[in-house]
Amino acid sequence: MHTERSELDSIEPRDAQELYLKYKATEVTDKTLRSHRYRTNPFVEWCDEQGIDDMNDVTGRHLQEYRLWRQEDGDLAKITLNQQMSTIRVFLKWCGSIEAVPADLYEKVMVPRVSPEQQRREETLDADTAEAILDYLSTFNYASVEHAVIAVLWETGIRLGAANSLDVGDIDVENERIELVHRPEQDTQLKNGQGGERPIAMTPELASLLEDYIENMRHDAVDEYGRKPLFVTSHGRMHRTTLRGVVYRATAPCFRNEPCPDCTGPADKKCEEAVSPHAIRRGSITNYLTEDVPVEVIGDRMDVSRDVLDKHYDKRSEDVKLEQRRGYLENL
Repeated sequence: MHTERSELDSIEPRDAQELYLKYKATEVTDKTLRSHRYRTNPFVEWCDEQGIDDMNDVTGRHLQEYRLWRQEDGDLAKITLNQQMSTIRVFLKWCGSIEAVPADLYEKVMVPRVSPEQQRREETLDADTAEAILDYLSTFNYASVEHAVIAVLWETGIRLGAANSLDVGDIDVENERIELVHRPEQDTQLKNGQGGERPIAMTPELASLLEDYIENMRHDAVDEYGRKPLFVTSHGRMHRTTLRGVVYRATAPCFRNEPCPDCTGPADKKCEEAVSPHAIRRGSITNYLTEDVPVEVIGDRMDVSRDVLDKHYDKRSEDVKLEQRRGYLENL
């Protein structure tokens, strides 16, 4: 479909952005809405600098110039530029739907390609997707092993090995806490040994879920040491590979009946859209940071140092960090 420019309706870039955000507010959470605002703000500012006061005038050449400016001015990593330009593409597609730009203009947005290695390094489960997964599981697979595993990993941010080490006795439903214990002599180890041992608070919702999972859905099995693992098969404690498979299965869009265009392999193969357990940990930490939970609290809860957290886990955009700093300054 092609719209002639003479048929377009005039609208200023900032007004188009506000209308777009009002539209998105009807279908996404507040966190996602903030992300869309952060990612479209630079485009609106760039249009103002360039003297573009009507979306009707935006061309493919402008989009290429904007991408180069954004990359140089923002000093963005490739994966970040990929995310920012992807959002601009969505914004322009919506603008086409209200005849503010040609309907096919969004196709001219050049989104930088990111290698599979880069994607894995930066792979993060965002809060909205996590919420969608948990909502689906709560509705259609309540207290299943998939529901329990994803809920524990997302709320606590613990590593896969730590989740695999949990016993039923480590779950204190009444006091809403989880106890992480290093037991190397019985083949369940924490990454940082005894230094990683700690209690973790859980919400009443997670406590209730785990209580229902343990009572109604968990296999009544023990491991070779006579312990009662939290996550089990009929033969005993789940192998880490099996637990990882649970995560891959539950995070695949096709699992919750959503479009999954890149999922073309056999049913027993990992869906390309699924994420790893570490992506859940990374997303959980980023979510806590975005919610302004103190770094020290996150570090203690997730067993991660400040330096490692900053370098490998904090996936907030610079725009998000800016707005959070602005919030602190406004409260002074």
